[in-house]
Amino acid sequence: MSRFDSRSTTDEVLAGVDLRGKRILVTGVSAGLGVETARALAARGADVVGAARNLAKAEGATAAVRAAAAAIGSSFALIQLDLASLASVRAAADALVADGRPLDIVIANAGVMSPVLGRTADGFETQFGTNHLGHFTLVNRIAPLIRDGGRLVIVASGGHRFADVDLADPNFEAQPYDPWVAYGRSKTANILFAVEFDRRHKARAIRAAAVHPGAIATDLGRDVPPEQMAALFEQITAAAKASGEAPFEQKSIEQGAATSVWAAAVAEADAIGGRYCEDCQVGEIDDRDGIRPGVRPYALDPDSAKALWARSEDLVGERFR
Repeated sequence: MSRFDSRSTTDEVLAGVDLRGKRILVTGVSAGLGVETARALAARGADVVGAARNLAKAEGATAAVRAAAAAIGSSFALIQLDLASLASVRAAADALVADGRPLDIVIANAGVMSPVLGRTADGFETQFGTNHLGHFTLVNRIAPLIRDGGRLVIVASGGHRFADVDLADPNFEAQPYDPWVAYGRSKTANILFAVEFDRRHKARAIRAAAVHPGAIATDLGRDVPPEQMAALFEQITAAAKASGEAPFEQKSIEQGAATSVWAAAVAEADAIGGRYCEDCQVGEIDDRDGIRPGVRPYALDPDSAKALWARSEDLVGERFR
């Protein structure tokens, strides 16, 4: 059982942890959780590679990361990555492979939440294409770089509880678009990807986990009208009260990134492999409706995970081990 909880911060989780000699890739380092995740890891000696769509924005946002790296003698570098473009994803992966330096940990942190209906450069619904297919392609292309005993951490969400994946119509071509349903599907896909990646790679002792950071005020919510976000929080609060659970509280960015670094560098590998984690713990299965703690069974179903993998390969036009 983890000694940490929902209030733990990145610095508390990583206290006493020495990551010197570890090389870690973190996507989405232009704001919020990605920046804090990169800072906390660099401050413990890790050499961090940060990926971002907008390099100019990321350069400005990561001053604290560079300062943390300089203070301990680690390094921080940026690469360009637009997860909504498979050409950009492949270029980033090719550059990492050509560089050849191994990775100990990959943290797939970047994402979008609840935008209006849109399409990626390759014609996929924006959330499924960005949150799942972009990371699916990137991670699988760089999987040979991950050292034996390494880890993959995918930032999912309690929002997976909104919807299971729909492999027959992943791009909302035959049904009305609902931004929260689409978000839920993409986050369920994140968890299922972790399940299947873990199954495929644990022979090399590479373990994968999905994490829910909690509700945090970050740039992720930039597409959600304030009144919608307020209504969602009211719904979560009411559900917690009705169930006799602890009152809902938003987390700080330092608390929100804590589960990512816990799963990446602190938790026992066998405890988190193929699992869903939240509040620096392995999440319990809970099939009740509504946004609440726990993971719905459909997000951990191994057959669904295999089916999603095959469908994702078809969609991106590549086959992976």
